Amino acid sequence: MLLNDSWNTFLSDIISSSSFKELQKTIEFEYSSKTIYPKYENIFRAFNLLTPSEVKVVIIGQDPYHGVGQANGLAFSVCDTCKIPPSLHNIFKELVDDMQCTYPLSGNLTQWAEQGVLLINSVLSVVEAHANSHKGLGWESFTDGVIAKLSHDFENIVFILWGAPSQKKESLIDTKKHHVLKAPHPSPLSSYRGFFGSKPFSKTNTYLLEHNKKVIQWCL
Repeated sequence: MLLNDSWNTFLSDIISSSSFKELQKTIEFEYSSKTIYPKYENIFRAFNLLTPSEVKVVIIGQDPYHGVGQANGLAFSVCDTCKIPPSLHNIFKELVDDMQCTYPLSGNLTQWAEQGVLLINSVLSVVEAHANSHKGLGWESFTDGVIAKLSHDFENIVFILWGAPSQKKESLIDTKKHHVLKAPHPSPLSSYRGFFGSKPFSKTNTYLLEHNKKVIQWCL
């Protein structure tokens, strides 16, 4: 589980903790004994595509996709050739409506990450075919620590919280320094309750412009 040098330095207190070292041992055993997603080298891919100071937007998911080859280390994102999952389909429907984009041909969100969008799940690994199987192993304290440190050390980040579990993370964010956008989860079970029409992409860009930051080119 390799983080790039900038994140290693930024998160040094967290990754040197006994709880993180214990988590590392647990995850290494899981990968050696079961089929786990994403690939081991992609666990921290969401971080390694940018540096802490480049983070403009944080989108928080729950755990990786658990189907064969889907997860690529970015929350909500799938491989180029993968079928677009239901939640991501609804995100793309809102993207088309909000930003007048053409519906994307691929569910790979790497282009967002490369522009400063940190796409992280609360839990960074999952057993094949078993959603939430790594919940409670220790990932939550790591990702909560990441959110809290980004909030503490920087200003004017947009945190996009979709669904109740992600919205619990608001307590980690200094809302006087940052902008929080909340909506129901894009899952087909809840998207009709207010996800559609929430305009997260245009609202994010409006905020970034107001704080002299380059906007995200959301169209893929």
